[in-house]
Amino acid sequence: MTYDHFFSAALARLREERRYRVFADLERIAGRFPHAIWYAPDGPRPVVIWCSNDYLGMGQHPKVIGAMVETAARMGTGAGGTRNISGTNHPLVELERELADLHGKDAALVFTSGYVSNETGIATIARLLPDCLILSDAWNHNSMIEGVRRAGVERRRWLHNDVSHLEELLAAEPPERPKLVVFESIYSMDGDVAPVKRICDLAERYGAMTYIDEVHSAGMYGPGGAGIAAREGVLHRIDVVEGTLAKAFGCLGGYIAASADIIDAVRSYAPGFIFTTALPPAVCAAATAAVRHLKTSQWERDRHQERAARVKSVLDAAGLPVMPSETHIVPVMVADPEKCKKASDLLLNEHGIYVQPINYPTVPRGTERLRITPTPCHDDVLIDALAEALVDVWGRLGLPLRHHALAAE
Repeated sequence: MTYDHFFSAALARLREERRYRVFADLERIAGRFPHAIWYAPDGPRPVVIWCSNDYLGMGQHPKVIGAMVETAARMGTGAGGTRNISGTNHPLVELERELADLHGKDAALVFTSGYVSNETGIATIARLLPDCLILSDAWNHNSMIEGVRRAGVERRRWLHNDVSHLEELLAAEPPERPKLVVFESIYSMDGDVAPVKRICDLAERYGAMTYIDEVHSAGMYGPGGAGIAAREGVLHRIDVVEGTLAKAFGCLGGYIAASADIIDAVRSYAPGFIFTTALPPAVCAAATAAVRHLKTSQWERDRHQERAARVKSVLDAAGLPVMPSETHIVPVMVADPEKCKKASDLLLNEHGIYVQPINYPTVPRGTERLRITPTPCHDDVLIDALAEALVDVWGRLGLPLRHHALAAE
């Protein structure tokens, strides 16, 4: 029996639904971010990246690069083992201390990625709570959904950012039943913010634990970059903070920060932590340098917000369908999977602008979009060029511009 036809049929379905993903082969240029080289089919070409999660450009920062190079030269490349078997390197221990301090918690635990920290953290915490009920925001990231699923406990979804629905679900449970409320601070596809204070109020009223995903806000919001919960003054009311080292901090890895007992319990019980190789010392040293720098430097955060505001203003003035967002994420609605992919291709091939199309299942069908992420490194010339390119692409694909529709009325 041959099996390949099952896989080719599965790929054909993705292509038919315009969901087949094509990766851009890129080479970022240290010191020149957001400029990069794209290895196109006809050879290398210069491009400008407009969809990176290296939100503050810290992956290019001299302090971060310097820490990585120095540590690699001193300690070598890999960690050499799992955390339990020779892999707990000193830069990793220092990184965990730095992250615990950032979020005002007793301890922190570093994982190989933000995906793993959510998937493993949520599942392990919930399994250790007898008869736990997980209440999960409907728009939570796939890593959180997988963590909830892997927990193997009863779970309920509450309508996105709807605290009335959350309260209804909490109130229906016995007060003594363990409950875990899991949600994000910033939802990365729309750029909206959770009502963190009201969620904390409900959790305290109904005796629930809180687990917040700060991957799109750690480093970028709040005092010292401690995140949205810190900005809203409720960090001390959050039981578990999850974050990533791969976005604002420009490196690799994920983490949770919480009380000493929670962290020790996850460390001791989580398969996704116990049975995988530790992060390399050089990566840990680089991440620590980024966290330390952003704790004391406000320039990157202020410049980031100013750049994001200017992008929204320029694209809006051009009549482009910019979705409302109070954060640094700038989604531009296309609402058609084929045209979304074509828009991305035209921007890359003809304008040297790289913006990846966002299609189902990352977003619901009919809400396909281009997700633009400005950084402190995108200057006015690049912003204006982006707007001109988008207007050109919109015209060529027959997509409506808002002011044209208004003029027709």
